[in-house]
Amino acid sequence: MKHKKSIYILVFSNFLICLGIGLVIPVTPFIKNEFHYTTSDMGVMTSLFALAQFIASPIVGRISDRVGRKPIIVLGLLIYAISEVIFAISTTLPGFNTSRLIGGLSAAMVVPTSMALASDLTTLKERAKVIGWLSAAFSGGLILGPGIGGMLANIDYKTPFWFAAGIGIISVIFTQLLLHDADKEVLVQDAKKELEKKSGSYRDLLTAPFIILFTMILIASFGLQGFESIYSIYVNQIFNFGLGTIALVLTLNGIISLILQVSLFNIFVNKIGEIKLISLCYLLSAISVGWILFARSKVEVIIATLIIFSSFDLLRPAITTLLTKAGRANQQGLINGMNMSLTSIGNIIGPLMSGALMDWNPHSPYVVVAIILAMSYFFTFIVKRFPVLPAEE
Repeated sequence: MKHKKSIYILVFSNFLICLGIGLVIPVTPFIKNEFHYTTSDMGVMTSLFALAQFIASPIVGRISDRVGRKPIIVLGLLIYAISEVIFAISTTLPGFNTSRLIGGLSAAMVVPTSMALASDLTTLKERAKVIGWLSAAFSGGLILGPGIGGMLANIDYKTPFWFAAGIGIISVIFTQLLLHDADKEVLVQDAKKELEKKSGSYRDLLTAPFIILFTMILIASFGLQGFESIYSIYVNQIFNFGLGTIALVLTLNGIISLILQVSLFNIFVNKIGEIKLISLCYLLSAISVGWILFARSKVEVIIATLIIFSSFDLLRPAITTLLTKAGRANQQGLINGMNMSLTSIGNIIGPLMSGALMDWNPHSPYVVVAIILAMSYFFTFIVKRFPVLPAEE
């Protein structure tokens, strides 16, 4: 691989951003109790991050197609550090909410732009491996964030955010000095020939293959959040899982996730291809959600849960890889921005739907999720009809 150093920087940047998302989780109760906020206040504060991502991601992606990836990533990391400082010094709800909005903007600048730059720096043959690494960094940050935040919060509940801000500033410096921006090589050579220095437009993506792939991204994020957001409540209420058992399941999932995305994802793609892998993941996740609804033992629930999480851990990078291969060099920023934006929509809608349905009937959220995932499995047969992939390099 020609640009390993730059890829490693991108991996760390994605990990850092997702670490920041997870840091807030263990300190939310402290903030709620100290300032006497309601649970709804905390819910709004959390959702503002995803809302900012949703609005900013496609816009930032398109800008990166024009001005280059590196400036956007460096600025995004700087904004990330600023958002963590604002959270650390805030003593009012508007301050916390402002931090989350700015944090969502930073994620919109770093995550999809990193995916786009990874696409610029890699060949089609290398891309699945690199997308797998970036997805593993994404998952690793989300997994380790709450744990690191919890440990640092033992000093003071705002210590995690000062820590994250410091790491963010260091990351800005190293990224500025060491990251190689491939846009001058790739976009000038490839995109100039196609559109004479014009970046991709939204109209270019209004084709059946892209619409279906973007729909799959939305369903994948919606399905995961619809399942995960109420998981602890569901298994505690229905199967009497304690905190120790829930923590064990999530820890096992984290280990399996890293193994799948770092070591096995590229092998699966090379063996069966992205579309077949996507199809298999939708099928396994739909069956396993249904299995939980009819399970009679904790062991069954744990096995089904790990299959579901593992399926989603492979599903998202597989769809992302397919999208990057389907787009031209001058579209990568826009495509990955749309990817992140639709993921954010799923992250907002999934928990809202599952929470509302669970108040009505505890099993109904998973019935809906299973049906949607099953329908998505059949969508993959439609994707196979379209020539979305370029010839292998």
